[in-house]
Amino acid sequence: MRLNAGILTEKLEETKFFYTGILEFSVKFENEFYLLLQTPNKKDCISFLLPNHPTQQPFFHKSFKGEGMYLTIEVDDVDAFYTGIINKGKEIKVRLRDEPWGERHFAIEDPNGIGIDIVEYTAPDHPNI
Repeated sequence: MRLNAGILTEKLEETKFFYTGILEFSVKFENEFYLLLQTPNKKDCISFLLPNHPTQQPFFHKSFKGEGMYLTIEVDDVDAFYTGIINKGKEIKVRLRDEPWGERHFAIEDPNGIGIDIVEYTAPDHPNI
């Protein structure tokens, strides 16, 4: 079983630029109303769909409202990734930090208001956390 999260948005071009230019995803498929992007290692995908498109059932018409969602992207070297994001001029929403439960991470925001938590997992400070 695989998971492909889909977001309905009017911002297909801005979204494509963000995920390909900032996060280095690649385009797996696109047309005038749908964008399928894949992670650099090609293991996972995320899709974006124009709302109210006549080819889609009404259930898939409402736009994402820009709140209450985040994605976690696991990387091997969060410090290098953080530097790369800063060098690309992207605003950092949560500065690079270590968490006692075993994460080193930072966060940015995509054009749709989705939080992107970029994480490198580490050993927790206490094994029971």
